[in-house]
Amino acid sequence: MSLDIYAADEQSDHPVAVDRWATLARSVLEAEGVVSDTEVSLLFVDEAAIAALNERFLDKAGPTDVLSFPIEDEVDRGGRSPDEGGTGPASIEADTDHHLLLGDVVICPAVAARNAVDHGVIFDDEIALLVVHGILHLLGMDHVADEEAERMERREQQLLARYHRVDP
Repeated sequence: MSLDIYAADEQSDHPVAVDRWATLARSVLEAEGVVSDTEVSLLFVDEAAIAALNERFLDKAGPTDVLSFPIEDEVDRGGRSPDEGGTGPASIEADTDHHLLLGDVVICPAVAARNAVDHGVIFDDEIALLVVHGILHLLGMDHVADEEAERMERREQQLLARYHRVDP
């Protein structure tokens, strides 16, 4: 039984501490009740790569900061679509032989760096927010409706306070 976070930095624009962000992702998953037999990929990519994903899956032009690709437990699905929400891991019945492929979170550090300046925060705080945001999407949270957005933002801030903004 394991909670596996596969993290990779596939860009060179802004170096990221892959292990640090994998640890944050693991902490968020554990805080949300995901403790074993689950796999998540955390990928840091350049603007061209995330722009291609954004266009392919969301029909939106240009790069974005983060995309989440939940992998649903539906046999008849023809592919994965980011930010659809979904039911999260609670929808899958407990099965000791079942390893849940929760999904992928793809982050663009170049866009995150610009967002950090716009938001008046440091780069690491912006990356932390995107990691938490992406993981919550994999777990079924969304921000389409105002009420959902407020709930998701509140949970992001709680998780960041607990696992990222910790005094040494």
